[in-house]
Amino acid sequence: MKQAKLCVTVTADTTAELRQRRDQVVDADLVELRLDMVKDPSAAGALAGRQKPVIITCRHSSQGGYFAGSEDERRAILSEALALGAEYVDLEWQLPCGDLFERTGGRRIVLSHHDFVGLPGDLQAIAQAMLSTGAEVIKLAVMAHRLSDTLALRMIGRQSRSPMVLIAMGEPGIASRVLASWMGSAWTYAGEGVAPGQVTVERMRDEFRYRRISERTDIFGVLGKPVTHSVSPAMHNAAFADANLDATYLPLAAADFADFTAFADGVGLRGASVTAPFKVNAFELADECDPVSRRIQSVNTLRREGGRWLGTNTDVTGFLSPLESVTLLPGTRATILGAGGAARSVSVALASAGALVSIAARHRDQAASIASLTGATIAEWPPLAASWDLLVNATPVGTAPGVEASPLPQNYPFHEAGVVYDLVYNPPHTRLLRDAARAGCRTIGGLDMLVAQAQAQFEWWTGSRPADRVMRDAALRRLADFTTQVAPGGAEEKH
Repeated sequence: MKQAKLCVTVTADTTAELRQRRDQVVDADLVELRLDMVKDPSAAGALAGRQKPVIITCRHSSQGGYFAGSEDERRAILSEALALGAEYVDLEWQLPCGDLFERTGGRRIVLSHHDFVGLPGDLQAIAQAMLSTGAEVIKLAVMAHRLSDTLALRMIGRQSRSPMVLIAMGEPGIASRVLASWMGSAWTYAGEGVAPGQVTVERMRDEFRYRRISERTDIFGVLGKPVTHSVSPAMHNAAFADANLDATYLPLAAADFADFTAFADGVGLRGASVTAPFKVNAFELADECDPVSRRIQSVNTLRREGGRWLGTNTDVTGFLSPLESVTLLPGTRATILGAGGAARSVSVALASAGALVSIAARHRDQAASIASLTGATIAEWPPLAASWDLLVNATPVGTAPGVEASPLPQNYPFHEAGVVYDLVYNPPHTRLLRDAARAGCRTIGGLDMLVAQAQAQFEWWTGSRPADRVMRDAALRRLADFTTQVAPGGAEEKH
């Protein structure tokens, strides 16, 4: 498997700024200069003094670009780029470009086709038609709605003897960018989200360790919908790097569980963390499960051994681990807020540790469902302050961007002897935890559970347990990236 190159896409408001940003790119084999996104596009200005090979792109608005001038002006820019020796010029397959082809005989031409709607049914025919033009590189970029859309692209790439760049755009297509060599791509693109699903060069280099991925690299991932803002890739990739293991861990946004299994078979997935809404599906898939998973009929971790899937649930141990140094659980009155999948795991964990568990939810019938599974009782909503010693928030309320929300009413009368545990990890210090701390309660944040259950997953996969600081520091760095974004991170995302 030939290593795919890394191309960094650079944008700016002006050509001078574009050139400045071009020269700031360090770890790249190619630099794509988006002249359609500058106010004063100039091929000469963009190419002057370059130190790395470049691709000049000036994409028409009908092809997903931003060029505001006439077609004659756009073509003049691309013609000048060829004349001045640009290593590559990106041309759209759907627009006339015969004269530019004639100038080079197809050499230095990246002939591209973008479909921002989905995976076209005639993709194979499109690829063959583009390959017949004699362009040096053929680029196919389609909007992925399923993980398995990447497999259709890969089949085309593996069959072609000519250089191709194959990209599945959008959240389900991130694997096509990170696993570009496996896809059969000549290179992949990184940048500041210029295209849907594009990954920053820092994440490609430092988190996914793109340069080290080979045909021997073990592939893991987090299965869910959505998973774009999951911090699990940051945590597990940091642990793989610290342990010097040849593995990478990807976000896997599946359309449904059948989509996941098709992709897992196609890529040879070694293991997966499983989050909402697929934990019950994972339990049903597993050929063998641990007793905890069988009891709650839910799996948050899968491992492939030969042709079999093994399943386990690390939510229970991950939840209990931070409590061990804070309180003694036997006989403790524990009330859980919420009645979703996270509440189910927490109820089993607390009951197994000897706590007296009650479920408080706005919908009493949902609370009854959890209670019947785990032997818990049903509490009033909101629970009386004097009725609990340990209060656990197993709802997503308080997750960014709704950081000022609390699952409890305003001025709720916390009692200072209690312990409050919020499974929300983004932000690390939620409104619920702040209110509880002001009342004198001891508090535990969701990041503690997230790290603990991830450590258990990693150990189950590899046989070695990562240091707490490795995963925690990686999670905090990734959470910092979300400070200006809408970032999920609630209780239902626990693995």
